[in-house]
Amino acid sequence: MRIVSGSARGTKLVCPEGLSVRPTHDRVKEALFSMLNTKPVGAHVLDLFAGSGALGLEALSRGAEHAVFVDVAASSLSAARANAEKAHLSNRASFFQTDYVHFLENTEDRFDIIFMDPPYFEGFLLPALQIIAERKLLREDGLIYCETDASWNTPFSAPFSVIRDKKYGRARVLLLSEMSL
Repeated sequence: MRIVSGSARGTKLVCPEGLSVRPTHDRVKEALFSMLNTKPVGAHVLDLFAGSGALGLEALSRGAEHAVFVDVAASSLSAARANAEKAHLSNRASFFQTDYVHFLENTEDRFDIIFMDPPYFEGFLLPALQIIAERKLLREDGLIYCETDASWNTPFSAPFSVIRDKKYGRARVLLLSEMSL
């Protein structure tokens, strides 16, 4: 696992041990950032369920202004912090060890890009989206990246619309935007 492009291109990332972390493969990251195009430049990014921090670090490497990494597991946040230091990106990163509900309900930040790759089959995705919508945590023209199991087939409702929906092996990748009124 590595940073694919940008200022920290090629930096190898450490991943916390255990079955609870499922790193996003380089092929999926490349496809994701191709979909985002130049969106990360200057962006304020949230890497929710951060794991190793690979998605937020990729955004920082590609020019995001700041990334916030949130994970409930100390080992995951430790790996994300170590990866940020290794990639020389820690000066543009903040780290929070807390559960996603507590963070989303208490943050005063708003984000241009939100990455969500929660543990599959735990039911975290829809509640997180609901809080994001209710608290208006996504900035105008912002995007939400969701990764879930390929078999997941729950429809989204307002205020989000699906821009992209693609399967990569056992992963399903969704790119969401807020619907215009």
